[in-house]
Amino acid sequence: MSDDVLPILLDYLTKRYDHIKHSLVRVLGNDDLAGEALQDTWLRLQSREGLSPIKSPRAYLVRMAVNIAVDIQRRQGRTLSYDDVSSVMDLSDHAPGPAKQFEDEVELTSLLEALDGLPRRCREILIMVRWEDLPRKEVAERFGISLRMVEYELKRAHDYCDNHMLKKTKKVRD
Repeated sequence: MSDDVLPILLDYLTKRYDHIKHSLVRVLGNDDLAGEALQDTWLRLQSREGLSPIKSPRAYLVRMAVNIAVDIQRRQGRTLSYDDVSSVMDLSDHAPGPAKQFEDEVELTSLLEALDGLPRRCREILIMVRWEDLPRKEVAERFGISLRMVEYELKRAHDYCDNHMLKKTKKVRD
């Protein structure tokens, strides 16, 4: 900033602070915003260089403060209010916690062990019906067995897996 202009602007701002702030409050409608804008104006003036002579220091300072106030409002518009933050914090997280994740891992491990303990055909029938969602009639045709035998193998697989998993979860809880 020119050596002559900076002292003039700073002197004008200091001596007429209340009048400039009053004008800003009328334009902005907010006393706090006007005060904050004037403080930022003072700070920015301190770092300005190479400014040409100014005809109206008051108009220059008010325009600068209004522009700063607009920047402040934009910044504040991108942040959340306390109420917004509180409402976000009250949202529940539906992701399972560490205890539930551990329980699920134990259950999955137990199920995989149970599947390994089943006879081959019984295991394959269970996988085809429950995981691959194949119709039981199609499974019976693939194995060349009756539909009743598919039902029997499924019941056998379910009973075995249920018993195996009950024993495992009981051990984990003890």
